[in-house]
Amino acid sequence: MPERIVLYTAKICPYAQRAEIALLEAKAPNVQYQIDLQNKPEWYAPKVNPASKVPAIAYGGPDVPPDQPSPESVKLAESLILVEFIADLFPESGILPTDPVLRAKTRFFIDGVSTKFVPAWHAYSQGKSSAEEFYKAVEYLQSLLPTEGYAIGPYSAADIAISPFLGRARVTLLNDFGGYPAGEGPKVLEALSSGSGRFARFGKYLSDVLARDSFKATFDEAYITERYTARFANLRK
Repeated sequence: MPERIVLYTAKICPYAQRAEIALLEAKAPNVQYQIDLQNKPEWYAPKVNPASKVPAIAYGGPDVPPDQPSPESVKLAESLILVEFIADLFPESGILPTDPVLRAKTRFFIDGVSTKFVPAWHAYSQGKSSAEEFYKAVEYLQSLLPTEGYAIGPYSAADIAISPFLGRARVTLLNDFGGYPAGEGPKVLEALSSGSGRFARFGKYLSDVLARDSFKATFDEAYITERYTARFANLRK
């Protein structure tokens, strides 16, 4: 039986949502503590994560309040490492496939998320690149998708890696937040999610991952919309 898990998280953070999804997929008992990223507790960096980022996990140790982390618990951080850690603790979850080929495909897809999709999305949403440059990153991931199912067929860490970013991209585009030309956001979202044309396969995949129960349960759309309204308010100015 795995030991006690305390997850330090933040609703706004896509990286933290990865760990939340993994814990839910694994049906892993855990305690969660929300960190205010604009006003982090003084104890957080020295006692949990020296990088002062979320997510982080305190694993094992005595049953103490999350804001009084024990030095006896093991502290772990970085979202993709935590997803694999949870997968190793709960192998029956299927987060990491047992088949070596599927495991490799999972990690290859995640590499594309990290090195292509996320940088391209950040550049586009900040108004630093064109929609076409963002589309190229989407097309790359689309080329890796099987004809049906999730990123490698069965649901896996590959889907956990990208879905928090897809959810936040949808909110951004739907509400036309961002530094791209005014009015372009909804048009880009329609192109990506229509389920036909250039992004037909990606549109179906987008719909499937955002409909996953573990994603919906860990994604507070109203909260993120409110925060993004303030975050992007002056970007085009």
